[in-house]
Amino acid sequence: MFSLPLADDAELRPLEPWNAAEFLAHADRMRAELLPLIPWARTVVNEEAARAFLQNYADRQAADAGRIYGVWVGGVLSGGVLFRIFDTAAGVCEVGVWLDPAARGRGLVTRAVGHMIDWAVHERGIVRVEWCCAADNAASIATAKRIGFTYEGTMRSVFPVGGRRQDMQTWSILADEWRPAPARA
Repeated sequence: MFSLPLADDAELRPLEPWNAAEFLAHADRMRAELLPLIPWARTVVNEEAARAFLQNYADRQAADAGRIYGVWVGGVLSGGVLFRIFDTAAGVCEVGVWLDPAARGRGLVTRAVGHMIDWAVHERGIVRVEWCCAADNAASIATAKRIGFTYEGTMRSVFPVGGRRQDMQTWSILADEWRPAPARA
């Protein structure tokens, strides 16, 4: 297993099926916040569902079609980042994020997504990284801007969550707009 430091007390590491109980506890703590925004908040309601969700991402990672990572703060799972879509043939991926309010404002998501984009662009040849979010999610929009994504447009009534259809903004960053590959020792 690997971990990447995000801050003195925070790290990014794979979120795997054996983390199901911890992922469920995290989902339970954040459920009210996540329900209006993230579909899995409705389905990850017991350890079996949590394991199935994480196994789906493990299978997708094995097929090179998606990945999921957790953000641990002080040893506690406090959020995550994922490649919801990862298509090397098309050169496109979509990154998604969530973070406990108590861990926000420290740049953890910005750094985690930066690591993911670095890997996708420089190691896997991804040409376009997308960021999609509810049009009224001000925090997600601010994060997309801070990372350097470009706003492309709003699709109306496209994203159903909890019986409510949401408008969804699409943002992107292209490989040639992303920072240069880190120097190798």
